[in-house]
Amino acid sequence: MNLNLSSQIVLNKVPVEIYQPKTAVDRSELTRLEKIDTDIFAKQEEGARHIADVIEQEIRTKQRDGKQCVLGLGTGLSLTPVYEELIRRHHEDHLSFENVVVFNAYEYYPLTQNTKNSSISQLRERFLRHVDIPEQNIFSPDGTVAQDRVNYSCRLYEQRIQSFGGLDVTMLGIGRIGNIATNEPGSTLTSTSRIILIDHVSREEMTMSFGTNEPVPPCSITMGIATILSSKKLFLVAWGEEKADIIQKTVEGPISDQLPASFLQTHNDAHVVIDLSAASKLTRIVHPWLVKSCHWTDKLVRSAVVWLCQLTDKPILKLTNKDYNENGLSELLALYGSAYNANIKIFNDLQHTITGWPGGKPDADDTYRPERAKPYPKRVLVFSPHPDDDVISMGGTIQRLVQQRHTVHVAYETSGNIAVGDEEVARFMHFINGFNQLFGNEQDEVIKQKYQEIKNFLKKKKQGENDPRDILTIKGLIRRGEARTACTFNQIPLSQVHFLDLPFYESGKIEKLPMTEDDVRIVQQLLREVQPHQIYVAGDLADPHGTHRKCTDAVLAAIDEEKRADAAWLKECRVWMYRGAWAEWEIENIEMCVPMSPEELRAKRNSILKHQSQMESAPFLGNDERLFWQRAEDRNRATADLYDRLGLACYEAMEAFVEYKPL
Repeated sequence: MNLNLSSQIVLNKVPVEIYQPKTAVDRSELTRLEKIDTDIFAKQEEGARHIADVIEQEIRTKQRDGKQCVLGLGTGLSLTPVYEELIRRHHEDHLSFENVVVFNAYEYYPLTQNTKNSSISQLRERFLRHVDIPEQNIFSPDGTVAQDRVNYSCRLYEQRIQSFGGLDVTMLGIGRIGNIATNEPGSTLTSTSRIILIDHVSREEMTMSFGTNEPVPPCSITMGIATILSSKKLFLVAWGEEKADIIQKTVEGPISDQLPASFLQTHNDAHVVIDLSAASKLTRIVHPWLVKSCHWTDKLVRSAVVWLCQLTDKPILKLTNKDYNENGLSELLALYGSAYNANIKIFNDLQHTITGWPGGKPDADDTYRPERAKPYPKRVLVFSPHPDDDVISMGGTIQRLVQQRHTVHVAYETSGNIAVGDEEVARFMHFINGFNQLFGNEQDEVIKQKYQEIKNFLKKKKQGENDPRDILTIKGLIRRGEARTACTFNQIPLSQVHFLDLPFYESGKIEKLPMTEDDVRIVQQLLREVQPHQIYVAGDLADPHGTHRKCTDAVLAAIDEEKRADAAWLKECRVWMYRGAWAEWEIENIEMCVPMSPEELRAKRNSILKHQSQMESAPFLGNDERLFWQRAEDRNRATADLYDRLGLACYEAMEAFVEYKPL
């Protein structure tokens, strides 16, 4: 069973020769805007094996020479695939780490002696305890040292690195603000190991890395930029589209202390290792016509023409031959004969993505429509990772599907219980207790007992303390009730509302359990019951908590299993991917766009507002201060505005979708 099909979602089929050029000449041409050697791989696993190959060779070379191999290692989640590959080689290929010395890149400060979530404990859990590195060869900054001894401790750490001959290979992830280790913006090229205040964005990322609700300490003791750059070889690792923007700035942008990772441009053996998603904003991937002659696919032509419209601030039908020639797109003129022909082609392509009939228009010519006219009505199954992603992402489309008499099912894949604030629990428990007092004469002993237990726990609860199962159950019930209310508002019968409670989510912590075949079987059973003609799944795989990717992987794996079983219903089914609060599809990838009137947009807002626990008090709003309904409206209006500026129809808002085609 393939549990990682989402990693194979590549919307623009990038030719291999673009991201892995065959010759040095091709590479020189393609990467001329890249200032750090950048290796792009189709999958995380391939990139991880590439780095592991280099580290293994370094270790074995040092072993043959009777020397120690000194590694500088970070603890970011992006490094986990590399650690897993090295662990595999240790167990299966007998790669010994006995000659390896490890220096941890940073440590939180201040720490107490019994702190569980130290950086070095994370590194031990993910790598060190699984291999045979001698304990005396493992070094880390001391997060428990007295404040007046921190500077002395940092100097000692630098001296210890030098006593082993310096770092041979250093491997780090990159933060959303371009930090490496915990060198925040403003760090200088000459900085060495020191104490530093952690930026709030970095703290949020580290909370995810903690895997618990425990607060991240305010400071860190980190290797400095100069310390990192002293390494003989450097790897900067990133996966996923959430890192695409910062990777582009690091690799192609100017060197700046506001982007500490950009200092790697000064190193003569630094390598950025990324997957296609993380590479998606690099020029050779997103605008390859600026670096070489292209093989023009329909999507690439659409991407180029839309880019030209935005560059010239013109709608599609006003682009001229001169616009194409002056901006490196003369190949398209040769391909289509004139700007007029190219313009008409792309205008029509985009026009055909717009439909007010997301389930297909019955008794209509569907040659140029995104969805089939038949069968009608359709059975539709919307998968929602959390209990509000359905209305945030495609609330307007759901309303259209219901109004057009399709049978709409909504499947909530997880309880979403950790995203409910304690005050919501207190509010509901006060209501239940009051109800018991008013109408039950306080006869229900279970309510009285649970009320007191929960009241006492919340009163004594420490910051970051995990909730017991009873409170998580109540939080899950709160979100179920909100989801039912939203579905009722959208006229979806409660018999068509499904709560899957996938097991991977129920860790009680931010970090979830691995998604397994048990999760897939639950999804597969629902697919067999509903036998849908349309499936909608989350395509915003860069959500900060990672739940969307696991949920989508579970659905895609279930579809794949049904395909292997040659399920008859799948032959009549199409799978559409939506995006939600975090991002929107690039216009060159949009295959269906559903417009909304002002009234329909307000109705969508009202359905989102039914999820009261996710308004101002929601724990995971991220670093964006807008509420979820505001993000959704801004995103939908921006999509409509882009279509308008390209010279197409002008709508209040639009929801966009991309079709997923099973491999």
